[in-house]
Amino acid sequence: MSSNDAKANIGVVGMAVMGSNLARNLASREGNTVAIYNRSPEKTHEVVKNHPEANFIASDTIDEFVASLAKPRTAIIMVQAGAGTDAVIEQLKKRFEPGDIIVDGGNANFHDTIAREAKIASTGIHFVGAGISGGEEGALKGPSIMPGGTVESYETLGPILASIAAVAEGEPCVTHVGTDGAGHFVKMIHNGIEYADMELIGEAYDLLRNVAGYTPAQISDLFATWNEGPLNSYLIEITIDILKHVDAETGKPFVDIVTDQAGSKGTGVWTVQTALDLGVPVGGVAEAVFGRAVSSKRSQRDAVQALGIERPTAPRVDDSFVDDVAKALYASKIVAYAQGFDAIIAGAEKYGWNIDKGAVAKIWRGGCIIRAQFLNVLADAFETNPNLATLLEAPYFAQAIRDGEDAWRRVVITATQAAVPVPGFATALSYFDSLNVDRLPAALVQGQRDFFGAHTYKRVDKPGTFHTLWSGDRSEVQTD
Repeated sequence: MSSNDAKANIGVVGMAVMGSNLARNLASREGNTVAIYNRSPEKTHEVVKNHPEANFIASDTIDEFVASLAKPRTAIIMVQAGAGTDAVIEQLKKRFEPGDIIVDGGNANFHDTIAREAKIASTGIHFVGAGISGGEEGALKGPSIMPGGTVESYETLGPILASIAAVAEGEPCVTHVGTDGAGHFVKMIHNGIEYADMELIGEAYDLLRNVAGYTPAQISDLFATWNEGPLNSYLIEITIDILKHVDAETGKPFVDIVTDQAGSKGTGVWTVQTALDLGVPVGGVAEAVFGRAVSSKRSQRDAVQALGIERPTAPRVDDSFVDDVAKALYASKIVAYAQGFDAIIAGAEKYGWNIDKGAVAKIWRGGCIIRAQFLNVLADAFETNPNLATLLEAPYFAQAIRDGEDAWRRVVITATQAAVPVPGFATALSYFDSLNVDRLPAALVQGQRDFFGAHTYKRVDKPGTFHTLWSGDRSEVQTD
């Protein structure tokens, strides 16, 4: 189906919605000629028919597709993660030459990306794992793009990706994140923060509705006001529309006719699992993941409600409660981002990636799901001090926590009195309190570990490692 003469500077494999939208985006940018291929030729034909303006070089076979690419050949794979991706990689690897570039634009696990890159590197072919955020609309109009891979591959790939990325304050939302799996790692953390942010917004809605007594439409109006200030974000923006939407069939608020069971595709879980491996607390993401899990346990929820345990009457609140919820939401959001960047820092150290945290914050300002106004301030914080121990110590965010702390505590207390679950708000506040106290009960935990497992401990008054002979005379011995 492709011409023997025409050559494309970029190709896309996989013509489902994300792949076809990305291909259309590429084709709409000056300087790009786009080759497309799908395992089922019918899908390719459909995309060509529906979008003649794109002037795609379309192929029915993988051999035609490879032949239609100019050297160095560059192909972006947009198929289902896992076996489907591996199959396409193998097809391209057999036909590509040293210097050519294979890009996985799916939601791959970064461990898989590291393994794939290591396997392909010996052939001289470049393998790039690129996180792409923004959903179907972002793929078409401009996503945030997080590519890994070699520096050499980015020399070719960078300008192409920059041509289609979202633009924030004049800058394309793409940067070379780091080698091998760095791109997919950062995309995973992005998605983990996304989970946390969505959970927090949901909790704010629940409090305003079931404690303050506002309707979904009224909460939409409140969120619209919030979106004019520091809480301005894409997620708040879409929440405004969702809460205002009315179901045409029943006349009820849309949010009331949707089953209260939230799904998950796994990246939030990966974030929590990875953070555990790295020893980084990401309680905000974990509670968001667990919150979705609890929502799906309908039989357990029904069983507990059948016990007939009386719920407390929600305390009366005044108009100041709305402002308190906004401040608690913002403070909790700051904690979620702080924890996410802690994980990025730990991952970069473990896997040898030189990740520019300020650059990551900048490319999240547009195109992606967690794009938000305060990412400008976050980027500035890391540019001012790349060695922040925690984002919470940056002056702007420290002041935001100071300004919101009392409101944050009042909201968590009120939620507890009203029996409204706020695991996101509460765990974020507990995390802040854990950092803001001189002594933690971990001293007792370490003593317990030494008692039953001889795991040793350190003392506050002198150097060395020690063990108490708990089963003997309870004298102390130094072990180093």
